[in-house]
Amino acid sequence: MTGSKTTSTTLDELRAASAQGKSKTQKSQVQASAPYVWDGQNENERPLAREEMQVGIETYRRQRGRPTGSDKESTTIRIDRDVLAAFRAGGPGWQTRMNTALRDWLKMQSPI
Repeated sequence: MTGSKTTSTTLDELRAASAQGKSKTQKSQVQASAPYVWDGQNENERPLAREEMQVGIETYRRQRGRPTGSDKESTTIRIDRDVLAAFRAGGPGWQTRMNTALRDWLKMQSPI
């Protein structure tokens, strides 16, 4: 988000600022002035560099949606509950199994 700021101010720091009678503006200054400083000891606590963060975001975005090269089309269809329940009872992959069953049925039909 453009213009958003993430800080590492703890809830205790905000409560302390409030207890000292600081205004909301002063509290936001406390938030903005307390950045995280890595001590260089534990690699697991190292903040991500901007480039590392961008790579992670791009990787996440590539994983979403239909895979490239897919020839499937989304549609809405009404199917009897018992038929749907039978396919779903097989667990994950029921839509693929239903597609295979329809494909097998088409192979048995004579061309029109």
